[in-house]
Parts: sequence; C-alpha cells; structure tokens
Amino acid sequence: MATKGRVLHSLEARVDAIAARLTAAGCVPRVSDHDTHVRIETEVPEQAPTEAWREFLAALDAADWWGIAIGSKRGRTAWAAVDKETPAAIEAARGRGNQL
Repeated sequence: MATKGRVLHSLEARVDAIAARLTAAGCVPRVSDHDTHVRIETEVPEQAPTEAWREFLAALDAADWWGIAIGSKRGRTAWAAVDKETPAAIEAARGRGNQL
C-alpha cells in the first residue's frame, strides 16, 4: 500500500503544480476528478504578457495530455489531464523522472 500512497502523492503534487502555474499565468484553474484522470481547466486569456503565456504553456506541457476547446458561450477553454494510474511511469517515459 505504500506504493499506492506514493502514487497518490505524486498525482496530487502534479495537479497542484499545474494549477499553481496556471494561477501564476493569471488564470483561474478548476480541478475535477474523473475515474482515470484528474482534469484541470481554465479559460484561455485573450491577451497576456509574454511571460504569462510561457507559464501557461509550461503548465499545459506538464500534463499527460491537454487541449483547447472553443465554445460559443465560454470562449476558449484549455484543459490539462493527469493520469491517475501510472504518473511515475508516464513521467519516466517523457524523460522527466525515474521509474522505480
């Protein structure tokens, strides 16, 4: 069970880090829990300073997968997803960590 706790901690840390980066970019992230992943979404700013855009893109890049949805009522919404099952293995495969 210690391994599962470590995976959960890693999941929470990744979600928190993505949300923090989006906040630093001037966004208001919303986190939702799903069966296989955690989703973080936010409205895409119309205009932002270059550094804010870099932070915004870095936040999305830290996710396992991400996208941008364009809707008529809410404008553009960016979302980032973090896989619940194997975050350590995914990071290792992407070259960001060590797989144990």
